[in-house]
Amino acid sequence: MAGCAEKNRKQTDISKMSGNIIIATSKLKACSFFYELCDYCGYDRQWADGLWGGIVNDDMMYDEFVYYAENHTLKDSFDVCGYSLTDLYVFQMDKYNLIREIGKNPVECKKERMVLNAFRMMLDMKADPETYVKRIEEGRGEDRI
Repeated sequence: MAGCAEKNRKQTDISKMSGNIIIATSKLKACSFFYELCDYCGYDRQWADGLWGGIVNDDMMYDEFVYYAENHTLKDSFDVCGYSLTDLYVFQMDKYNLIREIGKNPVECKKERMVLNAFRMMLDMKADPETYVKRIEEGRGEDRI
């Protein structure tokens, strides 16, 4: 009988402990996908860590990223000053088109890289909306990259 009590106590201890530990496999999957994407796009670990830290600490950005990871399209569930992630992605495409027009075909042309840049820009835009709205509304110009 003492063995049963000991076994039940151990199970109770484990269940109490597991109640305090949350294993979010969805976050592990999102994180793994994120770093694979950054590697594919040629971003170094420092840049990737900075962006991942911003995404994972912002619920709206994290939800957007998970949606992108699962659907390979942007959800656009929020905006900053009227600009969504899709708007920022289009801004990245416009920037790439200027680079292409001057005869270069760098790694920046990857769709995935432009998506990651849109996420980076959205985080930066949330922190400093005026600067980024001005940058978007000024247009690309013909003499800037």
